[in-house]
Amino acid sequence: MIYDNNSKIMKKSYYLFNPGRMSRTDNTLRFDPVDKDGNPGPAKYLPIEGIDNLYVFGSVDANSALYNFLGKSGVSVHFFDYYEHYTGSFYPKEYLLAGKMQIQQTKAYLNGKKRMCIATALVEGASFNMLKNLRYYDNRGRSLDGQIADIERYRESLSGAKGVPELMGLEGNCRSTYYDAFGDIIAASGFELGGRVKNPPSNEVNSLISFGNTLCYTVALDAIYHTQLNPTISYLHEPGVRRFSLALDLAEIFKPILVDRTIFSVLNKKMLKASDFDFSLKGCLLKDPGRKTFLAAFEEKLNETIKHRTLNKNVSYKYLVRLECYKLAKYVMGLEEAYKPFKIWW
Repeated sequence: MIYDNNSKIMKKSYYLFNPGRMSRTDNTLRFDPVDKDGNPGPAKYLPIEGIDNLYVFGSVDANSALYNFLGKSGVSVHFFDYYEHYTGSFYPKEYLLAGKMQIQQTKAYLNGKKRMCIATALVEGASFNMLKNLRYYDNRGRSLDGQIADIERYRESLSGAKGVPELMGLEGNCRSTYYDAFGDIIAASGFELGGRVKNPPSNEVNSLISFGNTLCYTVALDAIYHTQLNPTISYLHEPGVRRFSLALDLAEIFKPILVDRTIFSVLNKKMLKASDFDFSLKGCLLKDPGRKTFLAAFEEKLNETIKHRTLNKNVSYKYLVRLECYKLAKYVMGLEEAYKPFKIWW
């Protein structure tokens, strides 16, 4: 949940699993669900001022009037297919567009030195947060010294990287080593990762990683929307066609915090069981009950608060992502001498 800065109304993310139809009724979003046999269920009404964004996993019908309504209200809609793949977003008109910011973002990308500074910081932040997770479990008897030492060695090479491709290689090495430790971290859960397999996920843990990483990407995209940054101009990932690559950049920092910690929690607490996963189609997928369990835990993590050392107030994990956008924006605008990535301090 987040609070709207102007109205102080608490806003929430909503997840739609059932097929149905979305429509507008006055200033309320109406959802008419149908079951698997096509039988209508009771309509649900959501006041528009209480919606942060929508995640659509079912087949939902809507018309242009509804999307005009959502766009004017600043509500993003993120779509996923049956295989839990993110397929795209309805992205409202950017209300904080600034030509000067886009020019400076582009200049930072074209300036090789400045781009490398940002890209290096992104990998530094992501790998630091991976290490923080590993040290947490190492201190609780998981014996992860080998993976910790390997990642520390890769991190020592970051400052000497000759270009972004080399940085991407080091980041990949860090993450591969990090995933090697998952087996020890979740040993008591009855699940194992084996190796990281993405398309399609080969087992339950791979399924959770892929699904969680996609959710983290949409969280980063939503954060960018509330700043003047352009989501298509990135520094670690190459800007590409039909993707918001800056969200990929920022998600790298927060995957260990938002996604991996959620995975460790739901598995070690045995909140998910083998029957929550489906192997009948391509790869391994979460069934609806398991997906709802994971999403509830992920939302709980997003809404968890910490005392921010600089702001001296409690902020949610979700708001930390937006603060990261503000830091990056200040750097590309020349208002800060360096971009320092978010690192877990607790």
